[in-house]
Amino acid sequence: MKRPLIIAAILLISLSCVFAKPSIKHNPWELIIYRPIDTEKMNMVKCYLKIEDFEGNDVTYSAVKATYEWVEDKDKIHPYEKTYYLLGGMAMHLNIKKGRYKITVFTPADKQYPFNDERKITWTSNEFIYDTENPAKVIFVYPTANDNGFYNGGWVISGKAPEFFKVTKPKMKKQK
Repeated sequence: MKRPLIIAAILLISLSCVFAKPSIKHNPWELIIYRPIDTEKMNMVKCYLKIEDFEGNDVTYSAVKATYEWVEDKDKIHPYEKTYYLLGGMAMHLNIKKGRYKITVFTPADKQYPFNDERKITWTSNEFIYDTENPAKVIFVYPTANDNGFYNGGWVISGKAPEFFKVTKPKMKKQK
């Protein structure tokens, strides 16, 4: 009598394991930074990642490990060899140590090829605050433009996806 009861209990437990839905939870220390595909020229301009703690220390390589993937080839994750950067059509996957951080991207004046910005200034983004206690899953990086739609040297980091047309619509920003 005991034997059939034990077999039934084992069968019931086995079936519950098979049909149980795994719970999928977001890892709060993982963030994806996505730079949508843009115009061919703009896609070629790298924007470099900078992460600071709230004491002002650059922790880009000490508090973060990063990999990337191309949007067209989503199943292949690649490690970065040196610097963390994004080109148009890339998604950066960050594993971040617990804490609060200021995230920015920038493009130095000497790395703005194929654009020739006579002002010779570094293109910088706004500051995005990331907190592993209240995490975002994905943030977006895209270029800024003037009222006429011409790129004017800057980046936007946002938790909201940009508008899309044939390419990413840049964020309009008045020039000073």
